[in-house]
Amino acid sequence: MITLYDFGNSGAAYRVRIALNLKELDYQQIPIHLTKDGGEQFSADYAEMNPQNFVPTFVDGDIQIVQSIAIMEYLEEIHPSPSILPGNAVARAKIRALSNIVACDIHPINNLRVRLYLADGMKVTPDKQKLWIEHWITNGFNAYSKFYEKGPQGKFSFGDTPTIADACLVPQIANARRNGCDLSDYKVLLKIEESCQALPAFERALPENQPT
Repeated sequence: MITLYDFGNSGAAYRVRIALNLKELDYQQIPIHLTKDGGEQFSADYAEMNPQNFVPTFVDGDIQIVQSIAIMEYLEEIHPSPSILPGNAVARAKIRALSNIVACDIHPINNLRVRLYLADGMKVTPDKQKLWIEHWITNGFNAYSKFYEKGPQGKFSFGDTPTIADACLVPQIANARRNGCDLSDYKVLLKIEESCQALPAFERALPENQPT
């Protein structure tokens, strides 16, 4: 049985839940609350498993994998059908590029540990924290939209099949909403999100549908 150490609102954990659901794999979840009691991710037992004190952590028997992109790539290799990284080498590279716009260039500089450091370590005011978050989301979503326009345009980020790019995009849109970002300029991305949320795999992965 696959075990996912998880937190409902974590964008990284959210994208792995989507991938697992798209693969139609059974898994159990162990919630790791990132803010309760100073953060359960800092407990000695969890830190031994994941020295970065991040979620998710993926466990399958004696295999442990951290980092959401690595987990999704592992799932694609071990369970290749249905594919979440389809096509030839060029297509897969373009899907990875879209995924990394979110996973490498937006999410890491807006996640909880960064926001806490901005607030507590650098004494950045809430208004300026919001500007910081909005700047990087806008920068990334603008680029994502332009790459989508290069094609192949379809219901999802890359054609008419959901991929790891969609698994990254949908949680980032949810994060943008939680931070009060104006998404009115991103009609294409919102249309992709609508297509994704029509699928049970995405609905089951929603933060509000997770154990606490």
